[in-house]
Amino acid sequence: MTMKIVVITGSPHKKGTSALLADEFIRGAKEAGHEVSRFDAAFENVHPCIGCNKCEYGKKTCVFQDAMNKLNPMLLDSDVIVFATPIYYWNFPAQLKTVIDRFQVTVFSMRGKKAVLLATAASKESWVKGALDMEFNNMLRFIGWEDAGRIYALGCSVRGEIENTNYPEQAYELGKSLE
Repeated sequence: MTMKIVVITGSPHKKGTSALLADEFIRGAKEAGHEVSRFDAAFENVHPCIGCNKCEYGKKTCVFQDAMNKLNPMLLDSDVIVFATPIYYWNFPAQLKTVIDRFQVTVFSMRGKKAVLLATAASKESWVKGALDMEFNNMLRFIGWEDAGRIYALGCSVRGEIENTNYPEQAYELGKSLE
């Protein structure tokens, strides 16, 4: 079954560790015949949500007309939403968190999808993923998404370090195995 997948990246580094995981995931997903779109949050103009609720949780459009106008149709049309992110201070970086906060417009229309988390961290300590893991669990529960896989690439602060691991292969295989 062909699926529509949207990959949202959070890193401000175009050739960074999480970008490599995103690239490999996309390669695997495309080889499996899936349709993949990519949204690089750090390079898009996305205004932070101000909690005004003028959108009335998707009944109306957001007061901000920005790059979310490009992402929202992809989110609504997708079967799988993938987050490829570095872990900054135990969680999503601000660029990606800003996008997630703007899900207010689409949140109740996105139930029943699958979600994937591809995360990298400089530290090798497993505790550094705790807050991000909890944040992702909460998102799955609140929005009603199915967990379709997670990869935590720990001990990978620069591209050369992650290239010498099997994490890129894991991302490729995960993209290829989605059903």
